[in-house]
Amino acid sequence: MSFYDAVVPAYLQMLNSLTGLLTKAEAHCAAKKIDPSVMLGSRLFPDMLPLSKQIQLASDFAAKGCARLTHGELPSMPDTEKTFEELKQRLAKTIDYVKSFKPEQFEGADSKDVTFPAGPDRTMTLRGQQFFSAVSLPNFYFHATTAHGIMRHNGVEIGKRDFLGAN
Repeated sequence: MSFYDAVVPAYLQMLNSLTGLLTKAEAHCAAKKIDPSVMLGSRLFPDMLPLSKQIQLASDFAAKGCARLTHGELPSMPDTEKTFEELKQRLAKTIDYVKSFKPEQFEGADSKDVTFPAGPDRTMTLRGQQFFSAVSLPNFYFHATTAHGIMRHNGVEIGKRDFLGAN
């Protein structure tokens, strides 16, 4: 399996899944007459980030992960989304961005150094494979999973098949 085949499909599967989850959450809000901003501002615990930020961060980890692994320019996506539609548009842009990468851009990326922020005042450097498997992908899945958990906790009828994008 090429490094491209390990990276790009994993991000795309979950980005598409998150789009479907947001569609179901939006329909849930409409059916139950819930203000969408309440759902988008929901958290699993007060010190955690809200649903909207979980989606934004999942988007960032996918897009910036690909950019860092290929030593490309980091995409700029300001976190301004306030509606389901805006978040779905962000995911669509991220999907298009991730799809724009070609397998040859990932050739050798697994063994090249990747430098990334590791807090407000420092950076860290890892080999591409280690960056992907120990930093980028786990953080991506953390935020996607947390987004799913927030929606499920708020009554959206979703399950594992929705999370996996199989529904």
